[in-house]
Amino acid sequence: MLKDYFSLAFGNLRHRGLRSWLTILGIFIGIAAVVALISMGAGLKEAVTGQFGALSVDRLTIQNKQTGFAPPGSAVVEKLNEDDLRIIEGINGVDKVVTRLIRVGSLEYNGVKGFGYAADIPDDPEDAEFVYDSLKFKAKEGRLLKQGDNGMVLLGNNFMTTPDFGREMRVGKRVKINGKDFEVIGFLEKTSNFQMNSIVLLLTSDLEDLMDIENEYDMIIAQVEDKDEIEDVSKEIERKLRNDRKEKIGEESFTVETPLEAISSVNTILNIINLIVIGIAMISLFVGGVGIANTMYTSVLERTREIGVMKAIGAQNKDVLMIFLIESGMLGLVGGIVGALIGLGAAMGISALANQALGGNLFLVTISYPLLIGSVSFAFVVGVVSGILPAIQASKLNVVDALRS
Repeated sequence: MLKDYFSLAFGNLRHRGLRSWLTILGIFIGIAAVVALISMGAGLKEAVTGQFGALSVDRLTIQNKQTGFAPPGSAVVEKLNEDDLRIIEGINGVDKVVTRLIRVGSLEYNGVKGFGYAADIPDDPEDAEFVYDSLKFKAKEGRLLKQGDNGMVLLGNNFMTTPDFGREMRVGKRVKINGKDFEVIGFLEKTSNFQMNSIVLLLTSDLEDLMDIENEYDMIIAQVEDKDEIEDVSKEIERKLRNDRKEKIGEESFTVETPLEAISSVNTILNIINLIVIGIAMISLFVGGVGIANTMYTSVLERTREIGVMKAIGAQNKDVLMIFLIESGMLGLVGGIVGALIGLGAAMGISALANQALGGNLFLVTISYPLLIGSVSFAFVVGVVSGILPAIQASKLNVVDALRS
């Protein structure tokens, strides 16, 4: 009996041809949007959290709160200074402290000038090793900066392949940074952090001279003795800096951030974005459900006589009800399958374009079978629910009235 239901339902849908496909248009657009957006959201989440992959779990980042969009520490009212550094160094549980400078500067090569981030590498060998280890920096060509390399510059991996300067950069070439000549000593290996792939690195003494920096830092990195105590050390740093600056709780002009807090903040933002875009996609599903309901009501009107004949030869109300529910469910199911495939294809296509633009494989989309199965199942449910009222109406038609229509 169930096989007959499906046979009749499938025959009716095939008979309506183009109308059936137009009906499921809203469904597969909605499902395609949901699958594409969720898949790209997951890929974006991986790409963004990959930017934090270099962070070590035993290290704190202290910086002043920004007053605008700019590199860390460059848009603040009060800079970190030697006094802050001494306070942090004196806190129990802090094993090592290293200062960082990050500024915007110009780089000129082959007569072409570009702008980007310049950061420092400490002159002290131990501090330099600490920075290299924290950021997982390795040389692709040439070598890393070391003590005494004044007048040298270490460039991110993107500088090896960028066509922006009209001429290939290589180790030994000379570039101008803020108008001053520097020799390229090496290029970094490509990392998951796209900002680091375009970074310009100089020794601290060179960057201070170049930018006229004195007794100020954009960031202070503190390594704790015991990673399990990192939260306690973080709170103690906050307390002492707050007291030194005579600030109230919640009104601090600085931040002390653990790696887990940084990742958590980013994940929260990405989850909110995902919820918003999924909500927008759900509107398409609602429209698709309305379309199915409208089509099924029209089908009931068109097939009133057919329903009367079916009842006259013995079909019961539940038989008619089942046929119409199966029809509407199949509309949702087919729309879900088509939409899932289109959505997955769109996500992978956009991912490929993004990776080509960014360079590397930072933005990856993987096939999520639970997502695909869930989306198709949801589309089927939307179809069934949309067909309930038309199906009930069809099943309650009076035989005599139906045959007379």
